[in-house]
Amino acid sequence: MFERMAERAVRPAGLVRRALARALDTLALAAVTAGAAVPLVPRVTDHLQVKVDAARGSGRTTTVWLLDATTVGYGCLLLAAVLLFGVLYEVLPTARWGRTPGKKLCGVRVLAVATLRPPSFGAALRRWLVGALLGLPGSLRSLFDRTRRQAWHDKAAGTYVAR
Repeated sequence: MFERMAERAVRPAGLVRRALARALDTLALAAVTAGAAVPLVPRVTDHLQVKVDAARGSGRTTTVWLLDATTVGYGCLLLAAVLLFGVLYEVLPTARWGRTPGKKLCGVRVLAVATLRPPSFGAALRRWLVGALLGLPGSLRSLFDRTRRQAWHDKAAGTYVAR
């Protein structure tokens, strides 16, 4: 009986608040991604230009591959920066306080369904990775869940977003 009362006291957040919080957090991730990509772009373009110039200078028709060890290496550096920031910005605050900065601004928090407390690190990581892989289509599932408005990443982690 007390579990039901506690669960009712922590209501699911509205879709507008959730969407706004996600938009704010996505803007932060996009800014960091752009900041990490800016110094890499000239290096990649210079590398590719050297390859194209060498192919032109050979006098033969040849294929110039855009993906090689250098460009893939720069791509991996960018991916590592995004993953590191994602863990520091999304996963750790969600596991510690149940909130990212965007969620805090919008007055929502992530709670584990079983405990009504912030999720564990593993659940927060799973939630973030599934959300990143499924994106908007996975989030649209919350439109059809009437009890807790859980999206697929919430279902995967056993969490929901509360007010």
